[in-house]
Amino acid sequence: MLREMRRKDRQISDADAENVLQKAQFATLSMINEENKPYAIPISFVYEDNTIYLHCASAGYKLENIARNANVCLSAVIDIQLMPQKFSTKFKSAIVFGKITMVNDETDKKRGLSALIKKYSPDFYDEGLKYIERALAKTTVLKIEISAITGKEHE
Repeated sequence: MLREMRRKDRQISDADAENVLQKAQFATLSMINEENKPYAIPISFVYEDNTIYLHCASAGYKLENIARNANVCLSAVIDIQLMPQKFSTKFKSAIVFGKITMVNDETDKKRGLSALIKKYSPDFYDEGLKYIERALAKTTVLKIEISAITGKEHE
């Protein structure tokens, strides 16, 4: 169950939180490891149709953790501005809760990978699509189906 935000005066709408996800260049993906301890890693990702897509190697610690427990949390921050004179920071952030799964459907894999190309390499989209075709079979794509999203802003 999602806890109620303590600083309601800083809460933003779901639409504004989605905007944070669309604009953020990177995020932190948090999961639980085999010792039931938190494990968080920075990732590149794309938000599309209430889903977060990312790609990774076909083996590794992240996949091992996900295989044990698919519950994850992702946080992203944009518009960061330090305010040292006020001992504070301006920002907009979003936190997502959901389940992460490996994408096995070829059409969905291509959807996620092409969305990543649009976000990170828009000037090379056509070349990116060709690259996806060559690398699709050996590329692991993950997606987070969002169960809850919340956002916060400090101005």
